[in-house]
Amino acid sequence: MELANGIIELQKPDGLVQFDVQLGSTGTFVLGTAPSQTSVQTYATGPLYLGSITLAPTPNFKISIGQLDTLEGYTAGLDWNNSNVFYDEIFAVQNGPSRSVEATYTFGPISTTVNFGDGFDTGVWNYLQASTTYTINNDNAVTIYGATNVGRTGLNAHFYGSASLPFSQTAIGSIPGAVNLANSTVLGGFYNDSVGNLNLVPEIQYVYTRPDQSLVTPGSAAMTKFSGNFGAVLFADYHFGTSPYSLGAWVAYFSSHGPDTWFLNAGSQGVGISIAPTWQRQHLFVRGDLGVMHLTRIGTPGSAGYGESAACRNQATSLLEAGVLF
Repeated sequence: MELANGIIELQKPDGLVQFDVQLGSTGTFVLGTAPSQTSVQTYATGPLYLGSITLAPTPNFKISIGQLDTLEGYTAGLDWNNSNVFYDEIFAVQNGPSRSVEATYTFGPISTTVNFGDGFDTGVWNYLQASTTYTINNDNAVTIYGATNVGRTGLNAHFYGSASLPFSQTAIGSIPGAVNLANSTVLGGFYNDSVGNLNLVPEIQYVYTRPDQSLVTPGSAAMTKFSGNFGAVLFADYHFGTSPYSLGAWVAYFSSHGPDTWFLNAGSQGVGISIAPTWQRQHLFVRGDLGVMHLTRIGTPGSAGYGESAACRNQATSLLEAGVLF
């Protein structure tokens, strides 16, 4: 039993000068992994989860600077903005909030955003992101996104912290998977389709890292060979008419290739499913989530599976969440 997320947000979303500030403690629960404890030392900005100042000289153009959210993927960073409590594998290999500058231009049904900053909160400004959304109509939209490290992020750069390891003490050279993530290139997209009370969103994503001998950590073969991770997810959310009940679900597939750890273990592969019935009345919501992860490939020799024997391919996880939004 724990507090998962607690955020206070102050914002001014209109006018020439706008701002958004989100303060609090955050954590995530990626299916197939242990839950991360909520923390105010995950980011370089401490308890400031997001915070930015925006200039909007025209209705079609705005530019922002500060601690900004990622442009990658469909899944939001705070669980109450998602239909499920559990996060999918695609989310696990994406960049999160980081310090950056961002510009958005809207032309008719097309909106494009470009972001440049220190991806993965490394403190090294060399990460470029872009996202374009085409709104077909009120019920359909397609989004394509991409990001890449345009330089090199070394072994001594920082990475996201945790409840047990503050950001100030992190180094990507000592965190499994951090080197290849911080130096990665990603391409993905999703299609948002609403039919009555049903919302369907398929998403695919591929992320890879080029070989770089200068980024090999001691005792590791990482970054010496081409490495990548493919993921595909189908999200579904159904609201039962005007009742306070809804049902969120997703099914995901992932496959890691090469010597680097992307998710769970180097070379791991698997499928996951999450089902979350929800009750919400005004500001209060209660929901459960049942998730199952099955590893079709545990990974490279010596990599761990689940259970005391570290050889099990299956993990089932359930939880109950209650929250207040106001």
